[in-house]
Amino acid sequence: MKLTSPDLSSFLQSYSVNQKIFIGYSGGVDSHVLLHLLANSLAKKQNITAVYIHHGLQKAADEWQLHCQHISADLGVQFLALPVDAQANKGESPEEAARNARYQAFANLITKENVLFFAQHEQDQLETVLLQLFRGAGLKGLSGMPVETQIGAGRLLRPLLETSQAEILNYANTHQLKWVEDPSNHDTVYDRNYLRHQILPLVEQRWQGVHQSVLRSAKHCADAQQLLSTKAKLDMLALYDKNSQSLDISALLLNDSLQQQWLVREWMNHLNLRMPSMKVLDSILGDICLARSDANPVVQFEGCTIRRYQNRLYRVLECEKTDCLTELKWLNIEQALVLSDNTQLSVMSSENGIAMRYLNDAQVCIKYRSGGEKIGLPGRSGRHSLKKLYQEANIPPWQRERLPLIYIDGQIAAIADLWISSKFYAHENESCYNIVWQESS
Repeated sequence: MKLTSPDLSSFLQSYSVNQKIFIGYSGGVDSHVLLHLLANSLAKKQNITAVYIHHGLQKAADEWQLHCQHISADLGVQFLALPVDAQANKGESPEEAARNARYQAFANLITKENVLFFAQHEQDQLETVLLQLFRGAGLKGLSGMPVETQIGAGRLLRPLLETSQAEILNYANTHQLKWVEDPSNHDTVYDRNYLRHQILPLVEQRWQGVHQSVLRSAKHCADAQQLLSTKAKLDMLALYDKNSQSLDISALLLNDSLQQQWLVREWMNHLNLRMPSMKVLDSILGDICLARSDANPVVQFEGCTIRRYQNRLYRVLECEKTDCLTELKWLNIEQALVLSDNTQLSVMSSENGIAMRYLNDAQVCIKYRSGGEKIGLPGRSGRHSLKKLYQEANIPPWQRERLPLIYIDGQIAAIADLWISSKFYAHENESCYNIVWQESS
């Protein structure tokens, strides 16, 4: 993209950007140029918010924040400073810790109506691809950074990825922009800086045009990754059960080992989990999928567990049992009720379900299974234990404890969105509600 307002406006139109815009603004030359371009390309500057992430790692961080605030005011855009804890955890490099803290702060900020801009450019892309290569990355890593991706609930755009650093500096000098210089950008103790200052100058002396060659290879990897991901997603969905979010193990094992890895990766990506290491993949495919039918192997991964039940592979969210014992009052059924495991209950008008007349002035509360509960069902005689119903429906044992039970005036009326008591079931042509149980938005 050329560094002109018309070209940026065209970019914004191609990505249908007409909502509230955030931009990661460090005060450096790259982000300043992008902020300047945005401020001069959009008619409604009030829709732009420059976001400064305060890592607390540099003595001058407070001064840089003040600088960014002043520049934002001069350009007529809003400003927001977000402090983060960028201290490295065990096994984390300082670079990785700062990056993770920064991305998490942005992910928490952005909603589905928002767009976030980063000022990464051609040089950044080159360094990213090479660092991924040195770390033994696969196709996805070697594809480099995408122009568009998801962050939190919103979108992240990188309009300068095909723009050279020389072009950015020329724009900054032409428009007499003032920016801050982070001295850590020259510290070769950091991998990216070592690559930038020590390795790439030597490489470029030997192979002129290496930038374009590497970036062309990255584009080939990105294209291949997209094709493989599309096929893997289609193949994965053939094994996938939407309601339980599980995979058919028998069907999975009909594929060769490489395909199995791709399918499990795609399944985990579909569940918004990060890409697993080969060690985790081997544990899932070997220890879980190939386990004896009477075994109950578990793999811990990213705040959840991977396990099997009835020949299916499940992702199980960790939920404290004490949380699943708390009784909740549903004071207004017209409003969704958020539960402790980040699921929610709501109602919707339906042709069949709980008769509205039972909910008028009734006390509705949510409990969890304690043992011995029974319920009568429409079209079936007698009363049935929850244990029997759960077994009939092949509900995994770990899910049974977190299924919310809806009580009306002290009597069980429904089990999540699975069954409704015959006592509260609506007659034909009678106004009624159906229960909806889903992940909280």
